[in-house]
Amino acid sequence: MKTIIYLTLAAATALLSSCRNGNGDYDASGIFETTEITVSARGTGELTSLDVEEGMTVKAGQPVGYIDTVQLHLKKEELMASLQATDSRRYNISQQIASLKQEITTQKNEQIRFRNLVEDKAANSKQLDDINARIAVLEKQLAAQTETLENSNRGVSGQVRMLEAQIAQVEDMIRKCAVTSPADGTVLTKYAEQGEMAAQGRSLFKVGDLTDMYLRAYITADQLTELKIGQEVKVYADEGKTGRREYRGTVSWISDKAEFTPKTIQTRDERANLVYAVKIAVTNDGYIKRGMYGEIKTD
Repeated sequence: MKTIIYLTLAAATALLSSCRNGNGDYDASGIFETTEITVSARGTGELTSLDVEEGMTVKAGQPVGYIDTVQLHLKKEELMASLQATDSRRYNISQQIASLKQEITTQKNEQIRFRNLVEDKAANSKQLDDINARIAVLEKQLAAQTETLENSNRGVSGQVRMLEAQIAQVEDMIRKCAVTSPADGTVLTKYAEQGEMAAQGRSLFKVGDLTDMYLRAYITADQLTELKIGQEVKVYADEGKTGRREYRGTVSWISDKAEFTPKTIQTRDERANLVYAVKIAVTNDGYIKRGMYGEIKTD
C-alpha cells in the first residue's frame, strides 16, 4: 500500500515538474522577435554628429545626427545666383511694344481724318491708301515683335523652372542629411560613429519596437485548422529557471505555405515534417527579450 502511495506521489511530482518546465502543455514554441528597421544614410559626407547609443529610445522623426552640408549650401547659393541672373533677362513685353502701339494709334487717327477728307473731296485716295498700308506694316511688326518677346520669355521661364527644380533637389538633399528614426523604438545596434564618412545606403543604426513584439512559432497542418487571424491565444515566456510568465497574444499572421520544421522548434507533434509559420502579436511589459524562447497554447 505504501509503495502505491509513493508511486502516485512520484507521478504527480513528475507531472507538476513537467508543467513547470513547459514540456508537453503547449501547442507550439518559437522565438520572440520584433520589427527591425535599419536606418541608412540618405546623404553623402562626414558624419558631424550621431547621438545614438544601443538601448537608447528614439522617437519617429527625431533628429539624431547630421551629415556635413557645406558643399550643398554652396551649390544652392550658386544656383540662386544663376536663377536671379536668368530671371533678369525676362522682357517686359508691354513696355517693349509700347512705341509701336502708339504709332499704330497715331496712324489710325490719321486714317480716320483722311477718310473724312477723301469723302469731302479734300484729299486724294492715294494718301489714304498709304496710311492703310503703313498701318498694316506696323501691325505685322507688332505681331512679330510680340511673338519674339513671348518666345524669349518662354525660354527664360523654362530655364527658371529648371534652376528652381535644381534648387529644390539640393534642398531635399540638405534635408536628407539630417539623420532621423523612421519609427518609435529602441536602438538595437549602432554601425557608425561621429567623424566617419557616410555614403547613401550605408547602415548607421538599427531600431526596433520592443513594446509591440511577436512570437514566431510553427504549427502542424492539424493545428492549422484551429487557428485564425485575430484569435486570442495564451503566450508563455521563460521566467527564471523553471517559471513561465503568461501573456495574452493575438494571431496576426498565418503563412499560406508549408515548410520543413526548424531544428530548434518544437511542435505538438514532434514527428511533423511540414509546419506552418504563425506570428502572435504580444504587448511587451519589458520582460520579453529578442531571441527569447516562447510557447503558445490555444484556449
